[in-house]
Amino acid sequence: MTPDELVSRLLYRDGLMLVVDKPAGLPVHRGPKGGENLEEHFDALRFGLPRPPALAHRLDRDTSGCLVLGRHRKALERLGKLFRDGRMKKTYWAVVEGAPQAEEGHIDMALGRLDSSRGWWMRPDPLGLPAQTDWRVMGRGRDAEGRDLAFVELRPHTGRTHQLRVHAQAMGWPILGDPVYGHGKREGAPPLHLHARAIDIPMRENKERVAVRAPAPSHMLAALALCGWSGEDE
Repeated sequence: MTPDELVSRLLYRDGLMLVVDKPAGLPVHRGPKGGENLEEHFDALRFGLPRPPALAHRLDRDTSGCLVLGRHRKALERLGKLFRDGRMKKTYWAVVEGAPQAEEGHIDMALGRLDSSRGWWMRPDPLGLPAQTDWRVMGRGRDAEGRDLAFVELRPHTGRTHQLRVHAQAMGWPILGDPVYGHGKREGAPPLHLHARAIDIPMRENKERVAVRAPAPSHMLAALALCGWSGEDE
């Protein structure tokens, strides 16, 4: 990732915040093992301010799409409160393995840690933290091996770690390419097919909400096409 490449992925900019199109495969911040991360390149996004922006939330390493950054302390405080209060409207696209029986639905399934040795891995847990997700099927298809696929829109009402990935697995249709909760470790498996498609932000009270969306990433285009997506709504 070069400074120019990061700037080219900017989706929205104002005096308070930025929204960038995070690439899949790059963590948002440095992990315990080090390595390249998106945060270390934020200096390219100062645009005249004395300090670089900072993360207002997180996306998984292998998830692409809309990532919100606050440009200064007060903006970060505001964004943090919006996320905590559930006032952000987030839309994700996923291609899943399997055939959802219905065309849409609501998942209300609490989540907890799998175990202390598995880091951030999660599981359904009635005693865990509440987690809710709305979903609807946008298209269906089959891959070259004859496996059922579905293009699903996901709208989380909560922001639990790995929420969408665990909810999809629990419904019987894990996200394509998921190495933890799906079949992504099998030979020749594709990358994770989960994309933060859009975010709707009520940044200023009594002002129009800021709506931003990220184009479908290249690694998902073939599977989306198999499910009937034409790309016309880009």
